[in-house]
Amino acid sequence: MKEIDQIKVPENATIRKLMKLMKNTGFGGKRLARACLIYEKMIKEPDCKKFFGLAGAMVPAGMRQIIRDWIAKGYIDVLVTTGANLTHDLIEALGHHHFQGEHQVSDELLNKKGIDRIYDVYMENKVYEAMEDFIQKLEFDPNMSVKEFIWHLGAQLNDENSIMRTASKLKVPIFCPGFTDSGLGVQLALNKKIKLDHFKDLREIIDIAWTAKKAGLVIIGGGVPKNHIMQALQFTPNNASYAIQITTDIPSPGGLSGAELREGISWGKINPKADFVEVHCDATIALPIIAGYLG
Repeated sequence: MKEIDQIKVPENATIRKLMKLMKNTGFGGKRLARACLIYEKMIKEPDCKKFFGLAGAMVPAGMRQIIRDWIAKGYIDVLVTTGANLTHDLIEALGHHHFQGEHQVSDELLNKKGIDRIYDVYMENKVYEAMEDFIQKLEFDPNMSVKEFIWHLGAQLNDENSIMRTASKLKVPIFCPGFTDSGLGVQLALNKKIKLDHFKDLREIIDIAWTAKKAGLVIIGGGVPKNHIMQALQFTPNNASYAIQITTDIPSPGGLSGAELREGISWGKINPKADFVEVHCDATIALPIIAGYLG
């Protein structure tokens, strides 16, 4: 057994120094420190393909720049996310914003004022009108894959801080298996000619997983993005050698968002010798800390 360190936080401690101290503590602090170290290993492993699953309302909560920067720095090789995060990325790119609010408020009053609430984040409902105007003017091949459409859409955006623009510029694939379940998907549904090929995306992510020499996972939340990545690994010879999950869910109800990563070993998705950790923490706390550690 190794003794727990009773850490003393030095004056002017950096996040990097603090995480190195916390790796020898217990509970959630140790797990967050381990997540930093495992992600760093993934980044330093030249043959590791880094799959990043992003669920939840991370863009409205202010995590957009972190994801964008990690794509730009090569910390994310494959992004799998929800249609909602892409919708909110587009909203920001079109010059609209999300605002700080309160959760103890009259939602009836907000509705009358044309304000949509995401817990304690507000957004003006009129942003959908601007998004509709933009999408209806956009020219594209209606038969392209969802990934190809996201790249095409990103190339039309003038916001350098956009997740989609950065991914398009660097040709980092963004897969969105729940694309139609979003405001952006609804806007595209108005174009009756559209026939985006979801199965082309599925084949591509399986091909990426199949050809990866080593795979690493970072899962934020869980849900469809987590399953999409892990099922791609299930049917390939390269299950995950590294894995991080940040979630507030618990495993006992049987839902995927709370499922322990070690459960994936039984499915062949996680290597039995993998370096992995689950961090039970609000991702809006954990992501900035990990970003501060990685630099």
